[in-house]
Amino acid sequence: MLKVGDAAPAFELEADGGAVVSSKSLAKTPYVVYFYPRDNTPGCTQEACDFRDNFARIEAAGVRVFGVSKDSVKSHDGFKQKYELPFTLLSDPEKTLHVAYGAWGTKKMYGKEVEGTIRSTFLVDAKGRIAAAWPSVKVKGHVDQVLEAIGKL
Repeated sequence: MLKVGDAAPAFELEADGGAVVSSKSLAKTPYVVYFYPRDNTPGCTQEACDFRDNFARIEAAGVRVFGVSKDSVKSHDGFKQKYELPFTLLSDPEKTLHVAYGAWGTKKMYGKEVEGTIRSTFLVDAKGRIAAAWPSVKVKGHVDQVLEAIGKL
């Protein structure tokens, strides 16, 4: 898992609406990348809606937001429309970015070890470095932690 001070991994992924987003296109722009297991599930929906409800504050700080899951672009399009999400969702079906950030691996789910997405969030500064990292996110109150870190950029 990446930690504060590490260089953010380079990437190029398809986004909702069929656009392509790359780390190169984000040069000199701070951004939040948060990894979540699946569109339209309770925890993932709550997390997305929390980012949505605080989006104006994040955007006012000049920070972009990207949600990443292994779901398809078609799934992302429906999820984004259903919940009126104002930020970009990236599709990572090969789990390339998940692995690069350390957001894929063994985790406990209902007492059993399973392989899957590790719900985690990273704040990348304008220099392309990890400014803050949350390696094991609990959804409730998480966006407040992200906003606090954004305030320190």
